[in-house]
This record gives sequence, structure tokens and C-alpha cells, in this order.
Amino acid sequence: MPRPVLFLAAIAAIAAPAAAANYSATLATPASGRIVARDINWTCGADGCQGATAESRPAVLCQALAKQTGRIENFMVDGRALSEPELAKCNSAAKAGASRKLAAQ
Repeated sequence: MPRPVLFLAAIAAIAAPAAAANYSATLATPASGRIVARDINWTCGADGCQGATAESRPAVLCQALAKQTGRIENFMVDGRALSEPELAKCNSAAKAGASRKLAAQ
């Protein structure tokens, strides 16, 4: 390929926006409504919470949600569940009273 074409292709690849990942979480104590935690807007209902963002640190997003909602039973990124150790680390950020506070809202 000629150099100008390679240069333009490289610029296009750099300028392309990152694809948003889809996240879902099953909470120990279900919540409903919208929750903003870190770089993601969660929509929560009886089946759990869903959201999407280009943020690439699932563990950080999980911990931010756990801080507001309490213990998380399952956390998935584009259909892949966090491992047990990752989920345990996520839940270490959960506050004991967070679930009760959300339920009272």
C-alpha cells in the first residue's frame, strides 16, 4: 500500500470510537429505577440491572455498583461472567446498608 493510504488508515483507526460493552448485574436485593455509578447509567428492575459504556474496567464498574446497591450475585460483560474471585473482590466494596437504603427509596 502507498504510504499516504497507510497513514490515512492509521488515523481512521485511532479516531474510531471505542465500542460500548454491555453490562448486566444480578443483585442480592433487587432494585428498580436508574442508578448512576462511575461511568455507566444502570437501568434496574426485578431481573437485575443493565447498562452499556466504553469504560474498559469491569471490576471498577462492578465495585461502583456494589457500593450503591449492596452485594452482587452475578456480573456479566458482553455475556461473560466475572470469575468467583473477581466477584468476591467486587463485593468487598459493597456496604452492608446499601441494599436496605435502596429498598427504602
